[in-house]
Amino acid sequence: MRIIVTAAALLSLAACNDNRYVPPPAPKVSVAHPLRQEITHYLETSGNLASVNSANLVARIGGFVQEIKFIDGATVKAGQPLFVIEPEPYENALAQAKAAEASANATVTQAQADYVRQTELQSKEFASKATLETSTATRDSAVAVQRQRQADTKQAEINLSYTQVKAPFDGIVTARQVSIGELVGMGNPTVLATVVQLDPIYVNFNIDEQQVVRLRAGIRRRGVTEAELRQIPVEVGLVNESGYPHKGMLDYASPGVTSSTGTLAVRGVLPNPDRILLPGYFVRIRVPLAQEPDALLVPDMAIGSDQGGRYVLVAGKDGVVEQRKIGTGEALGDLRVVTQGLTAEDNVIVSGAARAVPGQKVDAEPQTLARSGETGDVK
Repeated sequence: MRIIVTAAALLSLAACNDNRYVPPPAPKVSVAHPLRQEITHYLETSGNLASVNSANLVARIGGFVQEIKFIDGATVKAGQPLFVIEPEPYENALAQAKAAEASANATVTQAQADYVRQTELQSKEFASKATLETSTATRDSAVAVQRQRQADTKQAEINLSYTQVKAPFDGIVTARQVSIGELVGMGNPTVLATVVQLDPIYVNFNIDEQQVVRLRAGIRRRGVTEAELRQIPVEVGLVNESGYPHKGMLDYASPGVTSSTGTLAVRGVLPNPDRILLPGYFVRIRVPLAQEPDALLVPDMAIGSDQGGRYVLVAGKDGVVEQRKIGTGEALGDLRVVTQGLTAEDNVIVSGAARAVPGQKVDAEPQTLARSGETGDVK
C-alpha cells in the first residue's frame, strides 16, 4: 500500500515539472487612421466692445427745462424730442428778428426806387452826379442792413430750434441729469443726458507683431486687397458663451504698430439687433487667417507627453506598438491637428493606450474617427 502511494506522488510531481509558461494574450486596443478634414486657422485674441456712437445731449441755449419727454433707459429714434427748454423767449426773439427784417426789406425797396429815379434824372442831366452817388450809397447801405436782419432772423430760428433737444441717432438714452424747472445752458454747457447707439457695435482689440505678421500673411494668401479688408469676418464670444456666436466684419486697422507696446490696433463692427452686446464687455475674438484643405487630426486624449515632447502610440502592421513623436497644432473640439510625425495611413491607438507598451504587441481593433461636430475651424 505504501509503495502505491509513493508511486502516485512521484507521478504527480513529474506532471508538475512538465508545466510550461504560457504568455498572456495581447491587450486589446482601438486604433484609427488620423482624420482628414478641411480646417480654418484663426488668430485668436481678446478685446472690448464699444459703442459706434455716443453723444452727450447738451443745452446749447440758456433757459429753464420745461419738459422731459422720455423715460430713463428708453429706446429712442433719431430726431425724437427728448427735452424742451422754455421756448417763449426765443419765439419772441424770432418775432422781433422777423419784424426788423421786414423793416429792412421796406427800406431796401424805397432805397432801390430812389436809386432808379436818380439814375434816370442824372441821365437826362436833371440831377447831379453827387445826388446819384448819395442815392447809390443809401441803397447799398440798406441792402447791407437787410442782409444783417436776415442773418439775425436765421440765428433766431436756430436758437428756437435749440429749445427742442433731440436724439441725434437711434439708440438708448441714459438717465436724465437735470430736472424739470432747472436752469440750464447758462455759462458752461449743461449735459442733459447721453444717447448711446448699440446696433451696430464696435469690437476693439490689439494684436502683437507676430500676430500682425500671421494676419497679413493670411490676407495675402487669400488674395484680399486693402479695399476688401472690410470683408474679412470677425467672430466674437462673451465670457459665458461657448464658441463665437456673434459674427461681424473687420472695420479698421491702424496704419502702423505702436512702438511703445508693439501692438496694432484693430476694430471690427458687428450687428447687434437684440442688444445682447453692450459697450465695455470683455469678449473673446477670432479672425480667420487661412484654410488648410487636408489637415490630419487625432483625438486629444490619444496624445501623450513626456520630456521629449508630445507623442502618440501607433500599432504597426504586425501589431507592435511604436511611440511616435509628433508636432501638434490647434484644437478642433475634442480633436487636435497633427502638423508632423504622422501619415494618413498610420494606426493611432485611440483607446486602451494605458495597456499598450512600446515594443510589445497589441490586439488592434480598427475604428473610424467621426468628424468634429464643429465647422472645421481651429484657433
